Amino acid sequence: MKQKFFRLIADLRFAIFILLVISGCSIIGTVIEQDQPIELYKINYPLTNPVFGFLSWDRIIQFGFDHVYKTWWFFTLIFLFGISLILCTFLQQFPSLKIARRCQFFRITNQFYQLKTSTILNNFSLNKILFRITKDKYSIFQQKSTIYCYKGLIGRIAPIVVHFSMILILLGTIIGSLFGFKAQEIIPKTETFHIQNILNNGQLTIVPKTSTRINDFWITYTESKTVAQFYSDISILDNKGKETNRKTISVNYPLIFKGTYYYQTDWNLIGLRFQNLEKEIVEYPLINILNNKTKVWLTMISNNYLIDDEIIAIIDNLEGYCSIYNKTGQFLGNLELNETINFKGPLTFLDVISSTGLQIKSDPGIPVIYSGFFFLMLSTLISYITYSQIWIIQNNKKIFIGGTTNRATYDFELEFFKLVK
Repeated sequence: MKQKFFRLIADLRFAIFILLVISGCSIIGTVIEQDQPIELYKINYPLTNPVFGFLSWDRIIQFGFDHVYKTWWFFTLIFLFGISLILCTFLQQFPSLKIARRCQFFRITNQFYQLKTSTILNNFSLNKILFRITKDKYSIFQQKSTIYCYKGLIGRIAPIVVHFSMILILLGTIIGSLFGFKAQEIIPKTETFHIQNILNNGQLTIVPKTSTRINDFWITYTESKTVAQFYSDISILDNKGKETNRKTISVNYPLIFKGTYYYQTDWNLIGLRFQNLEKEIVEYPLINILNNKTKVWLTMISNNYLIDDEIIAIIDNLEGYCSIYNKTGQFLGNLELNETINFKGPLTFLDVISSTGLQIKSDPGIPVIYSGFFFLMLSTLISYITYSQIWIIQNNKKIFIGGTTNRATYDFELEFFKLVK
């Protein structure tokens, strides 16, 4: 009963079925937004008008379609597929390799007629044939007048390496789902922060309590005034506030610290800093006026020394200037950093208070997944090594010789022709 059950799990058809089910679940996880607030699902998948007539937000939450790759049933499918690969390896692949390593001698000459590539040599030196076979890097085994040769046995381990690589990929996926996390932080420059705004995390995730300081943030622009690149100067601090690591990150060039990745993803402007007549530093908060569709901010600046009492400052970049308007919308000019405007009283533009947007991720399963893909590529190269076999029986003055291969049949036939020529 146990053997029948194990062989059922190790059957190729069962493995393909489980793989198809996993692929279907992955499609669901691709089509339906993952790890989003419940309000988003209520808007996109309403109860009154379900998608496809049955897919509503309550069913998405009920079956875990909002976090497919972290559900117990998805882990169960991966576990079954992994068990199938392991059982197939031990019940089929290892025995097959063991049989391939055995010396499989032909006992009767009739067996040669079952081979596609065979011939009979008359009055030919057996030693010459064996010498040529040795030159072709075959391993030779002999029992009296019967000879068995093979080469390319390493090609037979390719399926085992494939199974091992797939198990590593599945294991890395599970590790990443259980222990990984993703967070999003918006931090003003010169500020220190801890990871708090967690977007999604696994059941066994431990979020590091690392202190991080944003030393500076800036943007470079092209000649056409479009954004070329974003930069954040980041320092990792220890428990005493001492800097242990520092790097200037940009898009696609993250900081990596103890398996945690700090990506540059976004930016924002918080306020403008001015100095008035009394040398007081005054900060005015900025508001995004286009709902984040376009990076444009404004603020109202009031000062008792101004003629109109209030002016409007608009800014859309970090090039070091803002545009000034009066209350009626009349353009008064551009104000650059360290420049002073005089409306019966000086007001000096000191700084633009900016913040950087960081995406912080940790996926400890990534090295395991990469290792799995490495072995998968390695198995592809190994599979190109052909496994060839040659049998020889000497019967009086006749030499029966034949062979077979598992791939590259034409090359093997050419090699065999040169051998017997």
